[in-house]
Amino acid sequence: MTSQKSFKSRVRARMARTGESYTTARRHLLTRTTPAAPTTATTDAARSRSQLDRVSAALLRERTGDDWDAWFARLDAWGAVERTHTEIAHWLVTVHEVPGWWAQTITVGYEQARGLRAPGQRRGGGFETSGSRTVAVPVAVLFDAFADETLRRRWLPEVDLRVRTATAPKTFRADWAGGPTRIAVGFTPLGEAKARVAVLHEKLTDAEEAERLKTYWRDRLAALKQVLESTEAVR
Repeated sequence: MTSQKSFKSRVRARMARTGESYTTARRHLLTRTTPAAPTTATTDAARSRSQLDRVSAALLRERTGDDWDAWFARLDAWGAVERTHTEIAHWLVTVHEVPGWWAQTITVGYEQARGLRAPGQRRGGGFETSGSRTVAVPVAVLFDAFADETLRRRWLPEVDLRVRTATAPKTFRADWAGGPTRIAVGFTPLGEAKARVAVLHEKLTDAEEAERLKTYWRDRLAALKQVLESTEAVR
């Protein structure tokens, strides 16, 4: 208990000195006081951006009603650090009515901030990567770009997918190139003529593969945007 109080005092002292939030100050102190061995895996993982870097506080507030600090405080009070990934995401969906994709985003961000996983790493081991893109087409068109094989091959050629589940126009899950990796895709309407797609590529072997696929998905989603928006323009 004494040690915990001492640490909280150090956090508050840093807050007063830097103007940081409690969460940010705590994260910096934890990083400084718990150094990890500089293995290849941890070095590569460090190159992957965390959820807090990918998703701004303003965007999170727009989509879920609160920013990172507010969600972290709520999760801490609930005791989320002792819960599993599934339990946290389920709690966000059922108790706070956070949409499924954003519940996953908050959960991963919380786990990374609390040192339960490295950026790009799944809690308990394994790696994943993600990418997202806003496209000026209706959400149903964006969903079909994944679900319709003919259309999919226009922007995602030479990749065989085995569809696991597809719920139009919300989610799409598939095994990637025969496995063992797989993708989970979420679709969010942003009005009648604009939508956002977010891809999570799971069950990767290491940080290097995660970084390679991050670049790959950035390129492929850019191709998807070009194909769909040019097609819509000529309709």
